[in-house]
Amino acid sequence: MQPCDGKLLVLLPGLGAVASTTLAGVELIRRGLAAPTGSLTQLGTVRLGKRPEGRVVPIRELVPLASLDDLAFGAWDIASDDAAAVADRCKVLSREHVDAVRPFLQSVKPRPGCHDPERVRRLAADHALPRMPHRQMVERLRADIREMMDEAGATRAVMVFTASTETHAPEPACAASMKALEAALDGDDPDVTPTMLYAYAALRERVPFANATPNASVDLPAFQELALECGVPIAGKDLKSGQTMMKTAIAPAIKARMLGLAGWFSTNILGNRDGEVLDDPQAFRSKEVTKSGVLDTILQPELYPELYGQTSHKVAIHYYPPRGDEKEGWDNIDIFGWLGYPMQIKVNFLCRDSILAAPLVIDLALFLDLSRRTQWRGIQEWLSFYFKSPMVKAPLYPEHDLFIQLTKLKNTLRALAGEEPITHLGLEYYADELPMPAPPASERASESTEAPTMGEPRR
Repeated sequence: MQPCDGKLLVLLPGLGAVASTTLAGVELIRRGLAAPTGSLTQLGTVRLGKRPEGRVVPIRELVPLASLDDLAFGAWDIASDDAAAVADRCKVLSREHVDAVRPFLQSVKPRPGCHDPERVRRLAADHALPRMPHRQMVERLRADIREMMDEAGATRAVMVFTASTETHAPEPACAASMKALEAALDGDDPDVTPTMLYAYAALRERVPFANATPNASVDLPAFQELALECGVPIAGKDLKSGQTMMKTAIAPAIKARMLGLAGWFSTNILGNRDGEVLDDPQAFRSKEVTKSGVLDTILQPELYPELYGQTSHKVAIHYYPPRGDEKEGWDNIDIFGWLGYPMQIKVNFLCRDSILAAPLVIDLALFLDLSRRTQWRGIQEWLSFYFKSPMVKAPLYPEHDLFIQLTKLKNTLRALAGEEPITHLGLEYYADELPMPAPPASERASESTEAPTMGEPRR
């Protein structure tokens, strides 16, 4: 594994509420003015070995992660505001917190962003790059990456895509393969989106890419080919921060008890820029797809049709400007139990969208940098914990259960540190009380009559 010496540049296409909250939070933490609550890399621990050993270590000590002190930031946006002006406008953080790090935030000025007004319809763009051929746009973005690395004195970079949600479209044929994608770039195919251009530029510059939005990019076959060819790790898509996080925690509990689910109605109100963009039905459709896909994988209705085969699952998001970034999510969950008797679960999650998302951005940046220094490439399934629609290698299906995802993540870190994975079996503690049965007689008979390998005597 390569060392994590020097500056790590975190590149953020989209300098909005999530990005500005991330920047302010990192600087407040670096100054000892706040705690990194919500960050697994900063506060999480991992148990090693057997329970009686009592070996529990912080994640940041188990594997070599970049320090928050070594992070630098660069951004693009279609609005010209620096990070301080964005923080003032979004009103996620208190005036006291913003003022404490205002000079730092003012130093983060976005470069002009790549924009397609047909993909993001609800935002005015006063700082967008001029219309240009796809190849020229890619070269401009690649030059931006190199220049920002030079300006920051960074030895390496990662990109976490935090721009607005684009309108939903079927999976484009232009991203079915690398050959098709290269032809689409040469031919200025309109199906190539701004998100794809950022992803392509990052991968060509050997910069790991995490997609924090529901936009199509590294989940497409062409980009997965490109990531392997360039030796770059990728992860996505759509951060699992609020309502879906609760869904992936509650649904496993329902299934674990073999309770039935008649219906799950989820609705949100929020008033930030994300809410304004999602007020466009086609943009909301992109979010709906990622938010709606978790239940089937967790509940497996094909295995339990009597419990989950007729579940009604509805998801809605409503733009309500007075609420700002303080999103409210309501869930009405209709379950049934013994003898089919109905029950209900009600969840009212009054959360702060960007406060939940910011630590995930930092975790992804640090973990992707770790993957790159480990020379891992392609899909990082072990980071599924962070996404509504996690990527997996075909023909695998994604795990959505939050607790399975966390176990996978921590076991991956154990493996990287040369430690044994933990299965939580624990039978060795009860060897005399819980003796394991001998193999069935049929298995012993088949073993004894199995034909010998060529040249091997029968035993």
